[in-house]
Amino acid sequence: MANKKEERAQITKNSPVPLYYQILEIIRDEIANFSLPPGERLPSETELIERFNVSRATVRKALDVLAAEGAVYRIQGKGTFVSDKRIGQELTALTGFVEDMLELGFSPSSQLLKAVQVTASSVVAKQLNLSPGDVVTYIERLRLANNVPLSFDTTWLPNDIGQKIISNDLNRYPIYSLLEDKYNIILEEADYKVDASIAKGEIASLLQIQTGDPIFVITRVAYTTEKIPIDYEKLYYRADRISFSMHFDRKRPTWRMDALDRKLSGFERD
Repeated sequence: MANKKEERAQITKNSPVPLYYQILEIIRDEIANFSLPPGERLPSETELIERFNVSRATVRKALDVLAAEGAVYRIQGKGTFVSDKRIGQELTALTGFVEDMLELGFSPSSQLLKAVQVTASSVVAKQLNLSPGDVVTYIERLRLANNVPLSFDTTWLPNDIGQKIISNDLNRYPIYSLLEDKYNIILEEADYKVDASIAKGEIASLLQIQTGDPIFVITRVAYTTEKIPIDYEKLYYRADRISFSMHFDRKRPTWRMDALDRKLSGFERD
């Protein structure tokens, strides 16, 4: 079996692409697929010289470019480290994991872990506008970007459409795409809730993080154009690999500043 060193990418000496650029592209890829995770120290200049069999000047030029891009940073006397850059995802529209990752330039993939029929709990029934005890389809998937686990997704669907969905290859096709493009169930809007939590048990193991590590938990209900709830999800995201951004319009209060003292004094009297 090849050892880890032999499996690492190497440069091509007779390529028209400059050697320093080949090196920085390799390091970029290793940062992108988290072989070099945020905060980790890069191999020393000497180690990189040995790995690629190039001059110190070539290695330094590659590192200088990476530092200028913000991909790495240097600490004098300690070395060069990977910047703590997370995948930035906007929560400004109803989009699916595959759509988001492709838009951001990552290679998305999924691992179907479970697809079964279950009876709806009171929570699930309320979210899908069903009765407790109704049969629904429950799906578990591990979602990956560049082969690195980012999210553990749990999904509940009304059973009639859920059984159609799980007849497809869910390792390849996203549920949203199947709903809209194959079954003509068009999604229009969704309710989102984002909570901070910690990873436990199986979720920590699947996401390849430690028990107690921070995660985001997104609760999402997607609705059709007829305002019918069709997809209820709880998504568990690694907080060390992704950040969420949002845009809001200003909603001014009905009162103005000159009324603030009066409003606050009411609380003070209580």
